[in-house]
Amino acid sequence: MSDANRIIAEKVLAAVGGKENVTSASHCMTRLRLNLKDTSIPQKDEVTSIPGVIAVVESGGQYQIVIGQNVANVYPEFARLAGVATEKAIDENLDAPKVKEPLTLQKIGMNILDYMSGSVTPLIPAMITAAMFKTVLVVIGPDLFKWVSAESDTYILLNALYNAFFFFMPIYIGFTAAKKLGVSQVMGIFAGAMLVVPELVALDGQPFTVYGFIPTTMHNYAQTLLPVLLIVWLMSYLEPFFKKVIPTSLSTIFVPFLTMAVTVPFAFSLLAPLGNILGDWIGNALIAFNDAAGFLAVAVLAAAWCFLILTGMHHVLIFFGISSIMTNGVDTFVLTAGGMAQFAAFGMAIGAFLRMRKKEEKGLALGYVVSCLLGGITEPVLFGVGIRFRRPFIALAIGGFVAGLYAGITQVGVYVAGATNVLMLLGFLGGGMSNMVQGTIACLISLTVTALLTYLFGFEKNNPVLIKD
Repeated sequence: MSDANRIIAEKVLAAVGGKENVTSASHCMTRLRLNLKDTSIPQKDEVTSIPGVIAVVESGGQYQIVIGQNVANVYPEFARLAGVATEKAIDENLDAPKVKEPLTLQKIGMNILDYMSGSVTPLIPAMITAAMFKTVLVVIGPDLFKWVSAESDTYILLNALYNAFFFFMPIYIGFTAAKKLGVSQVMGIFAGAMLVVPELVALDGQPFTVYGFIPTTMHNYAQTLLPVLLIVWLMSYLEPFFKKVIPTSLSTIFVPFLTMAVTVPFAFSLLAPLGNILGDWIGNALIAFNDAAGFLAVAVLAAAWCFLILTGMHHVLIFFGISSIMTNGVDTFVLTAGGMAQFAAFGMAIGAFLRMRKKEEKGLALGYVVSCLLGGITEPVLFGVGIRFRRPFIALAIGGFVAGLYAGITQVGVYVAGATNVLMLLGFLGGGMSNMVQGTIACLISLTVTALLTYLFGFEKNNPVLIKD
């Protein structure tokens, strides 16, 4: 590890109260996620003033330090200095809140969003990888250049690589949901796998009895999100219970077996069907909003999208957009709006880079541009520019709205979901050159309008970042 990463880790550790205050540490693509014994010790201003730190977010009981793509390099140094392992199990009481928070409707809602977002976010690399294979397939297949036929081995292979993630989505979700809730991850995989077993998938729509006496109707749960989330949630209560009542010498065999034996009837008779129903409700609600508001729906969602990123809710919407592609072959609402918002974030980064004069700030802004355009990661610019200076968020919303309005009027559709960088333009190809052209124009409108407004109105005239070194 470089000295720079070690220095960042040392300063962050000192600012959060030292190793004595850290019970565990993990990281995602952009954030160092800490469980602290006492969250009142860190001073936000002190942490954000550390070079290399973009912002601080407290969510889901974690103290999250936004570092950006460099977090993968800082994290090992931090874990070493703090004396914590990457997968180390910790005593629950170490980071339990001193005062139990009342369980309000808002708290329940935030817990649900945190669970869903925490289960979906780790899957993004696999989702993007699968979608990129589909993108290549669209480009070289019968839909565009016609270099390969639908019967060729290349076509079949690329399509299979796409389905390797999306068809078996419950298995992936089972793993990440189990990790999120502290359940055995192997059993989480088991829970997801039982939903896509070919023998049961083949019984889609047919009556069935679980254990010979519990009636239900079987469904095809491939490509679904909510059923396995509900199942793993139930397992998170059953597994600890059986760990308590079963002797340690017998736990290896009987804890997982009894957990699953009790879970299965609830899963197939109640939770999985309920998950399907809830998924249909959410999907239908999005469709109803789109139908009622027409092209304005795309504009409104595009304007709000980057604010949803800050809550993690956008990950959930993405999966329903993907479901629309799976069902109809195209999504003209969620993913279209998300694409416009993504290019608005690109524009905000570019506008900030062009406007800033202070050398250090300009260097950071250039990093935001690169991470957006090439890496497809917008969190650094959202925190480093949007939250920090506030005004650029107005430009972001306006740029997304205008572009969403154009995309809605011209009925731009996304046919392949995956890339979040400039390659997302390839997702428009499935609808032919007209859709590709209109989609590209909409994205350029989003980028240009946001960059221009950020440059002209995003910063107060006396802001220090506008003063040249």
